[in-house]
Amino acid sequence: MKLTELVTSGGCAAKYSAARLQELLAGFVPVEAEDLLIGLSPADDAAVYRLDDETALVFTLDFFPPLVDDPCDFGTIAATNALNDVFAMGGRPLLALSIAEFPEELPQETVAAILDGADKQVRAAGAILAGGHTIRDKEPKYGLAVVGTVHPDGIWPKSGARSGDALFLTKPLGTGLVLHGAQRGLTGGREVEAAVGWMTTLNKDWADVLRAFRPSAVTDVTGFGLLGHAHEMADRSGVRLVLESGSWPALDGALEVAQAGEKTGGDGRNREFAAAHVDADGVAEERLVLGFDPQTAGGLLVSLPAEKGPALVAELDSRGLFVQRIGRVEDGAGVAVL
Repeated sequence: MKLTELVTSGGCAAKYSAARLQELLAGFVPVEAEDLLIGLSPADDAAVYRLDDETALVFTLDFFPPLVDDPCDFGTIAATNALNDVFAMGGRPLLALSIAEFPEELPQETVAAILDGADKQVRAAGAILAGGHTIRDKEPKYGLAVVGTVHPDGIWPKSGARSGDALFLTKPLGTGLVLHGAQRGLTGGREVEAAVGWMTTLNKDWADVLRAFRPSAVTDVTGFGLLGHAHEMADRSGVRLVLESGSWPALDGALEVAQAGEKTGGDGRNREFAAAHVDADGVAEERLVLGFDPQTAGGLLVSLPAEKGPALVAELDSRGLFVQRIGRVEDGAGVAVL
């Protein structure tokens, strides 16, 4: 039984439209609580609640339908995507609970492999998978609710980018395009294997390095694509992000799929959300397709004082960790793509 044949869309491409979500949440009255450091106003990668002067809880949840057929890979990718929200806030995961929906006819060994992949990744993140909740559904879905901790002064919000910062990305783009291309016969096993490798890579090691550099703002690049998440960072920080499209790292095969005129299902929803705030005159369409491509378990988009950039790159390079400078932060508003 192929998992991907049971779903209409998989991974973070299955996210609800960001534009519609923004409209829905606009009617909510933010909770007024002194110790709620990050909630819905503005929303971020996770909620943060202060326990005392030294410790705050980071709480997030994330789940989605399968985007690959191997059940262990699916469980690992889903766990990675959820855990990475805690790392994107500067936190360390402590505890996770499964959120699961499976068809009753799904073989028990398939379900067991999904859970096993998630459990191993939770352990690799330094946390414990302690239970969860499972219901019956025709379309399988899996993910985690995760609790972590962070020092109240060490939170990395989306809203902290400052003019003069440099922008860095810690994983190549194109997971959605590569997997979509495989369905169309445009990418093969080697490209898909590389994409799965990145989607099963936790952002833990990058976060461990970043803490010493005290970044201005951080977010993980997932379902809204690089340009959607860049728009969020620019809007909430009150600045303009200038992105150099020629420096965007791409997974093998991703640009070729875009050049063939293919787009993922989430491309249109991401453009609906962010395109009006993105100035990209003269930029090649395949680069924009890459920028709007929904990512699953993507890398960190980091805004950091420019003078710290060379030292950050050197430290990550010394540890064999990927990083690419992709732009800068200026006064103004919106996102400019060069």
